[in-house]
Amino acid sequence: MPDTIRVLLADDHRIVREGLKQVLADAAEIEVCAEAISGSEALAVVRAHGGPPALHVVLLDIAMPDGDGLDVLQQLRKDWPRLPVLMLSTYPERQYAVRCIKLGAAGYLNKGADPDDMIAAVRKVASGGRYVTPATAEALASAVGSASAGVGHEALSHREHQVFRLLTTGHNVSEIGARLQLAPNTVSTYRARILEKTGTKNDVELALYAERHARGG
Repeated sequence: MPDTIRVLLADDHRIVREGLKQVLADAAEIEVCAEAISGSEALAVVRAHGGPPALHVVLLDIAMPDGDGLDVLQQLRKDWPRLPVLMLSTYPERQYAVRCIKLGAAGYLNKGADPDDMIAAVRKVASGGRYVTPATAEALASAVGSASAGVGHEALSHREHQVFRLLTTGHNVSEIGARLQLAPNTVSTYRARILEKTGTKNDVELALYAERHARGG
């Protein structure tokens, strides 16, 4: 682990960034050396630093404007495979942690995590390890069976999962198409696959499905 852990903090909410900086400031060896408020800016900042060893950890929000956090994660893993990315979210572990880990994240943290856990996570991934909470470990174990059976939200492809997330937060097909730069017909095709894999019949049932799984049901 480096003597000083240099962190890029990427989150579009200033109050969140300030809170995280305050938490990380309690660890003398952790330095937030750069910030970004969008996905494209996060990539640009990493590019400007040349990746590691100028940067040691990226703390990346999932719900980022101008670039979905999971898309940014994939790009970071492609361009700088040795730079660990710790995903941040308000979503529960059961819903997103598994997908983040599968896409190459070094760990997943809820923004409401205990400050000591936040610091421990940054230290762990900076030293080359992975940070997995008990809830994430349980979700990973559960996902193995669901994915192998080809059912449930864990069986969704990355693009299907993006559409799933937007559908369950109230976006319609046209809005999703504009946001993901997809034709409405393509979004409708993804929607049909999502309904089939989750065993739901419409957007209302899908929203209830998402809520139930978020609670761990």
